[in-house]
Amino acid sequence: MKIDRLLGILTVLLHNNRVTAPYLAEKFEVNRRTIGRDIDTLCRAGIPIITHQGSGGGISIAEGFKLDKSILTATELSGIISALKGFGSVSEESQIERTLDKLGANSNAVVSLHEPVVIDLASYYKGDLTKKIEAIKQAIFDKKIIEFDYFYDKGESHRRIEPHIVIFQWASWYVFGYCLEREDWRMFKLNRLWNLTQIDETFTLRAIPPEKRDFGSHFSDDIKLVAIFDKSVKYQLIESYGLDSFREDEDGLCFSFGYSNREYAISWLLSFGDKVKVFTCFCKVKVFTCFCYESL
Repeated sequence: MKIDRLLGILTVLLHNNRVTAPYLAEKFEVNRRTIGRDIDTLCRAGIPIITHQGSGGGISIAEGFKLDKSILTATELSGIISALKGFGSVSEESQIERTLDKLGANSNAVVSLHEPVVIDLASYYKGDLTKKIEAIKQAIFDKKIIEFDYFYDKGESHRRIEPHIVIFQWASWYVFGYCLEREDWRMFKLNRLWNLTQIDETFTLRAIPPEKRDFGSHFSDDIKLVAIFDKSVKYQLIESYGLDSFREDEDGLCFSFGYSNREYAISWLLSFGDKVKVFTCFCKVKVFTCFCYESL
């Protein structure tokens, strides 16, 4: 897009005393005539750009013109770079690399591209996950219905949805959209979603009800668990749920939490073997009390 190229050219000029038109043309993959028009556009926008003719000539911002090189602060740029790198872990688009290159035009850039924060949003299924995200994004842009096979605790189903948003939350990727089978808004976990196909049927974007925008509401905590863990697994509770997820006393670690998936809660508890005792488990209107995994 032209606006992206104009911002890129301005960034390069801010980070260099002088550059040539051929350099800009190669960097932004356009011809020299396009660069000339872009320079005119920047000048009309009030940026005093000077072109120097002859040997050693080039393009630069007028000397003495007071312009803050940090159009964004170093902290803001650092955040953008970290976010771009994180999204790049599940994206096939080379545009992210070009954007990063523009943000750090040379060694004198405002911030270094070698950020101390690494964000990897991929998973074991990175190849399939990347393809799914790209396909769903394209379907959202094209307003095309998608269909897929979905695997969940009640079995397997085939769904057709109007995709609206791709979400990364709760350490996983989801697609949020209007399910034509259920005639309601639903969240689908991408790792459980297979045989994804975009069908040649368009849809009109629906307004998402405000109560449906609270994505956490799609996972109700119907199962309330109260348990005592052995102190030797303290680090595991902290790793999974944080330092404030339990109370420590002489009997052990008193833990209370809510779950939306009974099977997950049971498998998680079983992974602790004889290091946990469950005292109460409320599931909707039913109450299961006082059983110990030591005896299982």
